[in-house]
Amino acid sequence: MKLKKNIAVSETGFLFDPNSGESFSLNETGKKILQFLKEEKPEDQISEWFVKNYEVDQATFENNFNDFITVLQNFRITE
Repeated sequence: MKLKKNIAVSETGFLFDPNSGESFSLNETGKKILQFLKEEKPEDQISEWFVKNYEVDQATFENNFNDFITVLQNFRITE
């Protein structure tokens, strides 16, 4: 999963898509996921990091991650 190259994300979690002019507000989890996606980390490494650093089991994280990815796809934030 890749983010479009022109997507901008601020340190405060503000995401801006210059193609559509739309902006979104992200929480800390969303910001971290986008950071990993920009680094082109595979899903299994992203999942492993969250399971180690947050109180979440792998199945719950993967369900939430997939929901988040679906939202990104719906807003055409990904390639």
